[in-house]
Amino acid sequence: MKYWFPIDQYIGGVEHAILHLIYSRFWTRMMRDLGLIVNDEPVKRLFTQGMVIKDGAKMSKSKGNVVSPDDMVARYGADAARMYSLFAAPPDRDLDWQEDGVAGVSRFLGRVWRLTTKHAAAARAGRGQSAEAPSGVSLKLLRKLHQTIAKITLDFEGRWHFNTCIAAIMELVNEIQAADAQLSAGEVAPPVVLELLRSLVLLLAPFAPHLVAELWEELGEQGTVLRAPWPQSDPELAKEDELEIPVQINGKLVSVVRVAADADVKTIEAAALAGEKVKARIAGKTVVKLIVVPGKLVNLVVR
Repeated sequence: MKYWFPIDQYIGGVEHAILHLIYSRFWTRMMRDLGLIVNDEPVKRLFTQGMVIKDGAKMSKSKGNVVSPDDMVARYGADAARMYSLFAAPPDRDLDWQEDGVAGVSRFLGRVWRLTTKHAAAARAGRGQSAEAPSGVSLKLLRKLHQTIAKITLDFEGRWHFNTCIAAIMELVNEIQAADAQLSAGEVAPPVVLELLRSLVLLLAPFAPHLVAELWEELGEQGTVLRAPWPQSDPELAKEDELEIPVQINGKLVSVVRVAADADVKTIEAAALAGEKVKARIAGKTVVKLIVVPGKLVNLVVR
């Protein structure tokens, strides 16, 4: 009993709040009072998941609005059906089931397959090679990769927002595809190609395990992908050289300025005041206050 209790994590729908939770707490307190267990509560953490909605009602066998998983797997594959369920909504919100969404995820996974297999040979060639300091398109791609790793790791560990994880993977794939010509021309070093595709596969593994098992072999990796260590984000590679900072006047957005990521307050102030739109808005007026939040915001209070 000391080994198994209390339960670490309880996940259930809101309709379980009375039957499961109240009854489990009742039995726990009773067994505690009888000296059979020592814990006061049955679980340490509670997560209430959303419902799956179809045709405006909760999906239910009695209502006849159930979608057969077997049909979805037969038409789109298990990975697409699984990934759509995670992508369509945060886990604590209701999910409005749309079959078009499953088809869309299936098309995305097809893009991942084509992109990875197209450049798999270059990735395999990068194994064992020492990578030079990245620059140009290589640096841009690695920066996006390590930003994506950091975001997904945070969402997994801290928020369970798997939908934003998948959205971040889609953005990463778009970035890699945009550089397809450079990849095909050999302008991206093989070690960088290997890091990009290997990390992409690892990030996708919790969502589309069957697809990535095949891609893992395509990249020449040994063992099962689900046993491989999670990729780690390099803060230096993830750091932007420049930042876009919104400039507001009396709380309303007027423009956006680009400054160096390590720019000080005076530099940010100067860049904000030099903008033509800002100049036009403050002409003939008095700047009562100028607030700078480095890396985030510039706000001018004028009269």
